[in-house]
Amino acid sequence: MAKDVKSQLTSLLQQALERIAPDAGDTPIHLERPRDPSHGDYATNLAMQLAKALKKNPREIAKQLLGSMPVSVLVQKAEIAGAGFINFTLDPRAKLQAVRAVLVDGENYGRSTQGGWQKVQIEFVSANPTGPLHVGHGRGAAYGASLSSLLTFAGWDVTREYYVNDAGRQMDILGLSTWLRYLAQNGVDVPFLPNAYQGDYVRDMAKQITAAHGQKYVRSAEAVLAGTPGLPDASRADDEAKRQRDQHLDALIANAKELLGADWAYIHQHALSEQLADCRDDLEQFGVHFDVWFSEKALFDTGLVARCVDLLEKKGHLYVQNGARWFRSTTFGDEKDRVVQRENGLYTYFASDIAYHLNKFERGFDKVINIWGADHHGYIARVNGAISALDLDAAKLQVALVQFAVLYRNGQKASMSTRSGEFVTLRELRGEVGNDACRFFYALRKSDQHLDFDLDLAKSQTNENPVYYIQYAHARICSVLNQWSGNFEDLAEADLSRLDNPRELAIANKLAEFRDVIDTAARDLAPHLIAFYLKDLAGEFHGWYNAERMLVDDAVLRDARVALAAAVRQTIRNGLAILGVSCPESM
Repeated sequence: MAKDVKSQLTSLLQQALERIAPDAGDTPIHLERPRDPSHGDYATNLAMQLAKALKKNPREIAKQLLGSMPVSVLVQKAEIAGAGFINFTLDPRAKLQAVRAVLVDGENYGRSTQGGWQKVQIEFVSANPTGPLHVGHGRGAAYGASLSSLLTFAGWDVTREYYVNDAGRQMDILGLSTWLRYLAQNGVDVPFLPNAYQGDYVRDMAKQITAAHGQKYVRSAEAVLAGTPGLPDASRADDEAKRQRDQHLDALIANAKELLGADWAYIHQHALSEQLADCRDDLEQFGVHFDVWFSEKALFDTGLVARCVDLLEKKGHLYVQNGARWFRSTTFGDEKDRVVQRENGLYTYFASDIAYHLNKFERGFDKVINIWGADHHGYIARVNGAISALDLDAAKLQVALVQFAVLYRNGQKASMSTRSGEFVTLRELRGEVGNDACRFFYALRKSDQHLDFDLDLAKSQTNENPVYYIQYAHARICSVLNQWSGNFEDLAEADLSRLDNPRELAIANKLAEFRDVIDTAARDLAPHLIAFYLKDLAGEFHGWYNAERMLVDDAVLRDARVALAAAVRQTIRNGLAILGVSCPESM
């Protein structure tokens, strides 16, 4: 790949550093874009880093560095500012190097080796397969997919993983809900509780079972309800009423397992398979792909949960109270200790989660990133504590939180319910505004910030819609290239010196920023920075396009402007690919 200006400037500073302080030659050189453009194109704090070792005033060191730097056509001006910063203003010709770099590198422009091909596992979505994905899951899916693409682009070896919660009570409730709907469809009337799964998709799964097996799984209402505790009045919503309904539900599950025997596994598996297939299909259509679908049940089947809990006990991190085994989570900063095995011998969800993280570490990942809903914030301390208790490196785990998205229509908060009375599904949202708007609007805010999703704006074809604005820039450039009669392969050799007006130099400077944006976004797990960058780049291009003719009579100038436009198009393509957004060639 073409060597960028930042790398060349770093090399010049490195030579100066070795001349004035050879013993400090390994000092890292940081070059950043100043927030205020009047301070130049790049700034470094190298002189301030060297002050302690050299026992000199940073401004004096900065002066020495500048005096020792090789002369370069890259730099138009270098100034010492503040306590010892060095600000560099690039020569206009240097800024144009980025245009040629984009055309030479093509789809690889902006790639970096920041990750050093270390193995990173990103686990995201991981919604219980108990119903359709909703708009909240959609934001986590978009963020996880964009982050995975971003880290791959930045030189990490990424594994995308979905943790399937196919064990435990929630799946039993889904299996029971499906069976109760099946019974009702076959003339057996059993009260359907509000804490069972209500959606139409449950009725659909029940119909599938009837179509395939008729009345094979029908049992009498008396047998289904035998021994179940009484139910509170339907109007009650207090904690005691909730507890009574949960007890009734658990008793129904126990009866279902006894009445159906081996057939319970079929009901349970059918519900799981149908919902998991629906989830996979929804995500695939959303452009979200996973390398691994990891089964929670496998942790129990392989004995890893039991081994993990026994390991914690051997290390002295468990105690028994009221027949249950507790993890001393408070030792590691949690607000209270946590149960890992109940008095009835069943392991808790937390126990399987500890085992899952042990499995991640045993698979040899250099970094593990969990993407969780913001409501899981309190869960971080206990998981980190368990990892430390197992003598593993908790610093390898990084948790990124995702806030919920709130939908707005006509300036008013949109109803989150659907005809099934539950929530707006991801599939419904995609159907209304399209995949591109979904993926981009989800990426418009930092993941842990609240997101207002404006449905009207997402569907509009105006400059106020950021995804339309960016895609329109791409389509405009495609139109220019279609009208241009030259050879695309020759553009990298165009005479760029003719690009000398402020708008053109500003675009070239913006193109050069892309590599910095990639590195910063990857370091901070922040793909939203790419969305911001692309919006700015599109704005620079539209301003130039509206002010200047591209296809002028002067052939040299024409080719130079087409080269600049083509570089913008390629950079937009590279950025939108990371965000999972398409690049239409006409609009």
